[in-house]
Amino acid sequence: MPSANTKTDLPVKLTKHDLFQANWRWLWGSQICWNYERMMSTGYLFTMLPTLKKLYKNDQDLIEMMKMHNQFFNTNAYVGGFIVGMDMAIEEKQGRKAEDTVAGLKAGLMGPFAGVGDTIVGVILPTIFGSIGAYMGLKGNPTGAILWLLVNFAVLILRFFLLPLGYSQGEKLIYATGDKLNRITDAAILLGVTVVGALIPTVISANVPLVFKTGKVVLKAQTVLDQIMPSLVPVALVALCYWLLGKKRMNSTRLIVLVLILGIALGAFGIIGK
Repeated sequence: MPSANTKTDLPVKLTKHDLFQANWRWLWGSQICWNYERMMSTGYLFTMLPTLKKLYKNDQDLIEMMKMHNQFFNTNAYVGGFIVGMDMAIEEKQGRKAEDTVAGLKAGLMGPFAGVGDTIVGVILPTIFGSIGAYMGLKGNPTGAILWLLVNFAVLILRFFLLPLGYSQGEKLIYATGDKLNRITDAAILLGVTVVGALIPTVISANVPLVFKTGKVVLKAQTVLDQIMPSLVPVALVALCYWLLGKKRMNSTRLIVLVLILGIALGAFGIIGK
């Protein structure tokens, strides 16, 4: 049943306008005031605030629910609207009684949804379509840029439908899928790793131009490496970069500078070439 207005005891029903308002706020403000203490809590509260004001006419109930929604929350912004929609549906039905349920829902789903969203939207789509678009752009074909724009527009449109979907079907979907969200995340991660691995020999170009001569015998280092494993040097360089990123004092900026310095130095000595 919809939550009751504590002053008039009349049921409060959320409308399409309420869903649109929350959706719009999540799209533009899900990461406002992002911080390392509570991360997306302010954005989540900003999204839910009109709904909370409509559902809770009692000031004390409103304050307590605002405090609850301002607790730590962090997930992928593209798919997080689904959680917001589920939250709205539960609070509409149970009101203040749903406080513990909603808190548990947010804490339990933000991790799995972050894994799915980060992997698919943050890694797989940019890697696949970004590399295709960049490759076509390098060849002078403007279709690559158009493709990249179309993919981003498609993601935005899909994102806009997630919150209403979460409101109407979210609770049913979560109970039906159970632990399958973790399986989806693992499958998406595996696909992303496969795609990245396949892109290494096509995107990264690094050869060893060293040539060893003994009498009439000429031995090219790159030919030997190719016989061992094609694209061995690019794969080794990528593996080295991943290993360095695991070190405490290494970050992406320092790694980029280090790669540039090593590339210039090794290139100058003729050890590494394009």
